[in-house]
Amino acid sequence: MNQYPLWKYLLILAVILPGLLYAVPNLYGEDAGIQVTGVRAFKVDESTLGRMENALAEADIQWKKASLDDAGARLRFNDTETQLKAKDILQRELGDNFTVALNLMPATPDWLASIGGVPMYLGLDLRGGVHFLMEVDVEGALRRAEERYVGDLRSSLREAKVRYLTVRRLPTGGIEIAFRDENQRDTGRRTIENELPELQLIEAEKENKSSLIATVRQEQLEEVKKFALDQNMTALRNRVDELGVAEPVVQQQGDRRIVVQLPGVQDTAKAKEILGRTATLEVMMVDEEHDLQSAIRSSVPPGSKLFRHRGGGQILLKNRVIYSGENVVDAAAGIDNRTGGPVVYITLDARGAAVNQRITGKNIGKRMAVVYVEVKSEKKLDAAGRPVRDEEGNEVKIRRRLEEVITAPVIRDQLGKRFQIEGLDSISEAQDLALLLRAGALAAPIEIVEERTVGPSLGKDNIDKGFRSVVIGFVLVLIFMVVYYRLFGAVACGALLINLVLIVAVLSLFQATLTLPGVAGIVLTVGMAVDANVLIFERIREELNNGNTPQASIHVGYDRALSTIVDANITTLIAAIVLFNFGTGPIKGFAITLSIGIVTSMFTAILGTRAVINLVYGGRRVQRLLI
Repeated sequence: MNQYPLWKYLLILAVILPGLLYAVPNLYGEDAGIQVTGVRAFKVDESTLGRMENALAEADIQWKKASLDDAGARLRFNDTETQLKAKDILQRELGDNFTVALNLMPATPDWLASIGGVPMYLGLDLRGGVHFLMEVDVEGALRRAEERYVGDLRSSLREAKVRYLTVRRLPTGGIEIAFRDENQRDTGRRTIENELPELQLIEAEKENKSSLIATVRQEQLEEVKKFALDQNMTALRNRVDELGVAEPVVQQQGDRRIVVQLPGVQDTAKAKEILGRTATLEVMMVDEEHDLQSAIRSSVPPGSKLFRHRGGGQILLKNRVIYSGENVVDAAAGIDNRTGGPVVYITLDARGAAVNQRITGKNIGKRMAVVYVEVKSEKKLDAAGRPVRDEEGNEVKIRRRLEEVITAPVIRDQLGKRFQIEGLDSISEAQDLALLLRAGALAAPIEIVEERTVGPSLGKDNIDKGFRSVVIGFVLVLIFMVVYYRLFGAVACGALLINLVLIVAVLSLFQATLTLPGVAGIVLTVGMAVDANVLIFERIREELNNGNTPQASIHVGYDRALSTIVDANITTLIAAIVLFNFGTGPIKGFAITLSIGIVTSMFTAILGTRAVINLVYGGRRVQRLLI
């Protein structure tokens, strides 16, 4: 009795050995590192990496390793002091065309990383990093929506040849449309109701003028608010990618706030700069009626403005935005079948499509420009290059608006909802532009209302305390089990140790994030994992007391306790799944480790301990059991 076939032992080894292998990367720790990525059309290549290495060599700064991958260049250093010096040097060397971010990088050997052996991610409370609570300026988004409607109303009334006096946005909200008389007002009402049904109209008499007050309908307002929040969350996720953060958290809180957590980020200033950056795209017509050189030499004509062109030189545009990045619902990079050059395929929303169709239909053969607009917040420096501070000691910031024409192609046909942008230099630039069009712009301004920084030392302290709690819990369980169940208790504790290794391996293999609540889930698993063995061992004792032979007692103990163990663990697993589905971040972390612990403990407590007991007692006569 109590003998496993060979395949069962091989199955157990096939689970435990890979588990040990994939748990090992967590023992290597992390290196202080720097990640360099390109901004917009700029890419990090071998020449860029060479510039970085030369700059560090000239400054006599040593680095452990330099590598290049799809995400950019990575350099590893022996300590954080060297890392900080290298960051300043690389930022000066590379300038604004590259993002230089401090980071922590796994020190896993290459041979282990090549087979997918990477450490599990650590949450903000264990690894350190920054936590931002951002508030979306929903009122600002509504103001911008009303300002867009002002332009739409003027265009619609002009096309319908309805005479109006003024169309202006009221300071308290709403849009006032003043007409010459009541007949024009009634005609204007019908035109607006047909062209812009999302506006609600009421009549108003003011200073003997017939006027209409247009307000955005409530359902449309809710749509604007939802779009602003969703678009900002998408844009923030893409900006977080520039920092190279592992497992960032970007999630909605309430109806106007967004939580951003960046584990491992040490350069909080860079994080704030990237996350708070306001960028958008605007489409304007090229002013071909006036001479560019005259505008550069003397004065710019009224209604026009000079812009810098990415390809070099300047370009004169009409200072009226046709539509912006907010009207883009999709963008994808591709290759033009006719020319073989890179293009970006654009899909507009209904309003953008209507405006695009009207404007391009009237301007075939003329040029239309795509303008990239970015507002950067920078430190104000004095003559000595030191940051200027206000009366409260805070650094003074200045806002700098960057405007650049990406491309200005010729309109060859009337465009509608879908069209393509040509004139790009490379497919990589097309991909960057497509990404920017999809989610690069913030639909509404955001403000950081709360900022918390968890230092690496505090994270290390949390790791030490969490590790100590697991060890103390394990040792206490070990003492109790060995004293109370003797050899069987020692076998159960060996299975418990393997169980902890398997939990770490699963977290690492699936790149889950371990947080302090997750550590609590592991500590709880330490106690719960031996429950199954307690049920089995008590059943074995009961059978021995009833006069059964040792072999029969072992067989009956494992066989009859199985259904009880499965029932108890399934009910706990259901509770953990509910916690994961309805809980927030910390609760999800607890539920993940608890769920993994339940599954692995059933394997180790039932199959694992039975295999060891079978090796010790199976297939021979036994007079007594050490239980």
